[in-house]
Amino acid sequence: MSENPKYKDNLIVKLTFEFSLEVITFTERLNSLKKFNLGNQLFRSGTSIGANVKEAQNAESKADFIHKMKIAIKEADETEYWLLLCKHSKEYPDCDTLLEKLTSITKVLNKIIGTSKRQNAKLLAN
Repeated sequence: MSENPKYKDNLIVKLTFEFSLEVITFTERLNSLKKFNLGNQLFRSGTSIGANVKEAQNAESKADFIHKMKIAIKEADETEYWLLLCKHSKEYPDCDTLLEKLTSITKVLNKIIGTSKRQNAKLLAN
């Protein structure tokens, strides 16, 4: 990834951006193998994770931030589904590295959402 100062200090933005780049490369490989349907689905959901995380950085409120991060985690779940189909289908390239990276992203997203919910509850209680 190019050294974008905005991404350097934000772990989840950095992780999801880098993941998106790897999804692009992987789906181009699927397309070269004429696995267009699965490749297109994976491209959309896999790059959408980072797009939603990036959008959350400019949320209008803590609740809006949480909502956008929840959408990102839903996209991560869908991406996991497509990757698992690749993993368990014959004649598809290995995607274990992507699955491992996605697991890390999901853990970070869950932590962010949990922390944000607690912070939001405190704000609303005061």
